[in-house]
Amino acid sequence: MLIDALVEEGSSLLEIADSLEAEIAGASLVRFGGAAEEGFQEAWAAGLVPAIAQRANTEALAVLLAIGAVAPPPAGEAASAAADRLIEAGVARPGWADELAQPVQVTDCRQLADPDGSASILVCSFRRGGHEYEHAFVVAVDHEDCGAAASIMLTEPDELATVLATLRSGAVVPFVEQPLEPAELRWQVENALEARAHHDLDDDRLDDGGPAEWDDPDDVDEYPLLAELLAARMRALPAPSKPKLAHGDGCADDDLAAAKLPAKRPKSAPPAPIYQIKVGLRDSKPPIWRRLELPADASLATLHRVIQVAFGWENDHLHTFETPYGEFGAIDADQGVRPEKSATLEQVAPEEGDTLLYTYDLGDSWEHHVLVECIVDRDDTVAYPRCTGGRRAGPPEDCGGIWGYQQLLEVLADPTHPDHEEQMEWLGLEDPGDLDPARFDADQITEALARLR
Repeated sequence: MLIDALVEEGSSLLEIADSLEAEIAGASLVRFGGAAEEGFQEAWAAGLVPAIAQRANTEALAVLLAIGAVAPPPAGEAASAAADRLIEAGVARPGWADELAQPVQVTDCRQLADPDGSASILVCSFRRGGHEYEHAFVVAVDHEDCGAAASIMLTEPDELATVLATLRSGAVVPFVEQPLEPAELRWQVENALEARAHHDLDDDRLDDGGPAEWDDPDDVDEYPLLAELLAARMRALPAPSKPKLAHGDGCADDDLAAAKLPAKRPKSAPPAPIYQIKVGLRDSKPPIWRRLELPADASLATLHRVIQVAFGWENDHLHTFETPYGEFGAIDADQGVRPEKSATLEQVAPEEGDTLLYTYDLGDSWEHHVLVECIVDRDDTVAYPRCTGGRRAGPPEDCGGIWGYQQLLEVLADPTHPDHEEQMEWLGLEDPGDLDPARFDADQITEALARLR
């Protein structure tokens, strides 16, 4: 009955106009037949695919082509191989088969991130072969929900600008936009899809504990179909060098479980390259940030000291680094924080575009977004670490976090404010102008960093 139902869908596939529409239909068949489920993939490859191929007609070929384009291995590979055998045997191909055989090329990869780290939007555009027609995926990621994909939109590139403009206009604060390498985009998308799949599996359990079933392919909602198609697109991109994140059972409490930390650079290896990083203080308006350069094999303990100097912090409070490999800091292991001396910058952020979150003073919560802007060759004439750019002075300690700092500046700017004199005395200022929030001197920071060397 399942074979009959699948091959019957082949008639509809013959009416489809283009390859993308055929792939979406293939995603529906994949979900309907269970080819997306790990336990079903071998059954598909060994049983269902040969059974469909035995029909040896154009409808069966259309089904195999559509499924082979979307299903993960081994089911997808088996379907594609069976389709090739039918074509060699002379079975007539559907009109979109030639286009589907063309390779997929990625034309755009980028991320729009909420500065507070709660959400991001991943954008990727694709072209098939030499065709002018392109399509783009827009993936909304909820970082407060284990980094799971909240939604997927499939749109045409000429509509993408309008879609992104609408998303930007709805943001409370402007998104931080940056290009991504295809491998980094794949890593982020696959983590988001897997976190969402983990949640959906929990949500789709029946009362008796068994898995929910797809009763009809027409009843499948849009997200699972686009997720299957997007996953297939990701498999066409370069594989990321860092491992996927492992989803924790207690996701609401401990978010994503850490992946295994990559090995450190061998001592016998050549000198490490230089990381150019941009460190920005979250929610600061106008932005407070520093552009820093330091060796890739610097430990997170060293990075902590560099950030302290760069922002003028006094190192009087606890701090943590949040990374894809867990949380690091100078806090006891009993609190679930790994020692920061044990990990290097290149271990936790191996590629350009990678990010970390550094939080200083767990009371005031000064959160710093750390972005690896680029990785460059070491210049033997330069002493590292150094500061090459930035904007505005760092806030004073213990002023209540970024919101307290903004309020402090308002109080200092208003001599009639009832707290004006008290705040002046607390800061040890004789004149409000002695605290210049716009002050920044990269050379002065580099001189201070020289003491770390």
